[in-house]
Amino acid sequence: MQTTAANPQLRVILVGDSTMATKSGYGDALCARFKPEVDCVNLARGGRSSGSFRAEGLWNRVQELLTQSASSGITSYVLIQFGHNDQPGKPGRSTDLVTEFPMNMARYVNEVKQWGGVPVLVTPLTRRSFREGVLENNLKPWADAIEKVAQQTQAVLLPLNAESHAAVQAMGEAEADTLAVAPPPPKVEATASSDPNKLEPQGAAKSAFDRTHVGVKGAAYFANMVERQLRQHLAAISVFFKLAGE
Repeated sequence: MQTTAANPQLRVILVGDSTMATKSGYGDALCARFKPEVDCVNLARGGRSSGSFRAEGLWNRVQELLTQSASSGITSYVLIQFGHNDQPGKPGRSTDLVTEFPMNMARYVNEVKQWGGVPVLVTPLTRRSFREGVLENNLKPWADAIEKVAQQTQAVLLPLNAESHAAVQAMGEAEADTLAVAPPPPKVEATASSDPNKLEPQGAAKSAFDRTHVGVKGAAYFANMVERQLRQHLAAISVFFKLAGE
């Protein structure tokens, strides 16, 4: 998604995975919160990691936009959020947490600076899977790695992982499930006499429900969270957000 401003005063570029991408993440909802004079470009793509995003050539578009911004005197912020697909078990996408992942994130930061933009590192949006009432957070090691990169490179950091995890834990599993792309499928209660082969019809279509991606409600909820963090950590950007009700 790109919101095109005739004479943009500010450019915001979103780089990340499906939790930020169109239709499955909060990115478009965040773009919609900016005033018309902001050119907000959502380059996030599902299934991408800090390694595959660059390997597929998607990062080249960021360089093009920043070069254009620099020549036009437009301030540009680049929000970068990875981690979900950098985890082990994802062939062609996984990166080593100790070496490769932080190196990739630092390189993104340094190149954004080199091209005249302002890098903003975003820790990965929490998943919403509970176990016995406790929300898991298997993305925390990647969030910690991003925080270290932010400190080392003096980049702006948005602690989305910590805040989103705390918020989802507080709301509980039932409410958290309403943030998904689709409602959860009906639960089938098994009994001692139940035939396990008949609990789910063979060939039934899979539900679009999961506890990683977000629908309209979830996108609005987390876009609001990112907006608050941007206002807190980047005061200069605050004037470019729409007022309540606009």
